[in-house]
Amino acid sequence: METAQVPEKPAEDRSAYAGVLRYYELAKKAEWQVRDLPWKELPPIPQYKGSPQKLARRLDLWRSVITQQLQADELAVEMATQLFSMAPDPEAKLYYTTMVQDESRHTEAWLRLTEAAGGRAESDPYLDQMAKMQLGADTIEEKVFLMQVFYERLIIPRFRLIARSSKGTVLEDLCNRLTVDDGIHHGSGMAYAKVLLTDAPTKTKRRLIEGANRMLPIFVQHALWRPKAREFIGSLMRDTDERRLREDLDQGVRLAQSLGLDVSDVNISI
Repeated sequence: METAQVPEKPAEDRSAYAGVLRYYELAKKAEWQVRDLPWKELPPIPQYKGSPQKLARRLDLWRSVITQQLQADELAVEMATQLFSMAPDPEAKLYYTTMVQDESRHTEAWLRLTEAAGGRAESDPYLDQMAKMQLGADTIEEKVFLMQVFYERLIIPRFRLIARSSKGTVLEDLCNRLTVDDGIHHGSGMAYAKVLLTDAPTKTKRRLIEGANRMLPIFVQHALWRPKAREFIGSLMRDTDERRLREDLDQGVRLAQSLGLDVSDVNISI
């Protein structure tokens, strides 16, 4: 008696996830270790000459910059871990293993740099509000969109500005590395968001815009907020900061539109 042949189940087409896997490979190639930073070759932050009062003010300024970035990456570790836990697709989960490692490594580097610069300074209250909103989002679509498509993209210009202002330091080296890492995070988020939103119902897409409208006013406050150590510079740079922020937000809206989202109701007033 012949054995009945069980028809083979056709292989599932996973080609839509090729972009996510490509960013996984990029993340592995770009991987670095905290020990690779020039801790012994370069000063941690810019060095100055002048009176003790001037040097103290400059030190406080850079401590405040470093503290804000440390705070952001401490929160990013939680967000990346949540993305890894929630992602239903193996390709995305594989990528998020690298993102969790990246954010943990960034935090380790900022912790060492904070110590080298003299300790923590004033924290940013708006970062905590954004993290609470991100961690409280209900769906994977909202989390990917808010963190990777919007926030990661908007933070990259800040790393470039810090690097340009801290030539010849460990801080410059670190910010250049983070520019690459967060560029990969943003690119992978765009690739995964395209997959998630291809057949997403209008209700899901609408929730993304609603979430962006809740987050954007807080992001604006975060971007323009300055601790006491930088209040003076912040007042001088207010017009420039607002112009750059408006340009970045406009770019974020264009990215959302490229994902097929209706951006007519996005509020980017500053």
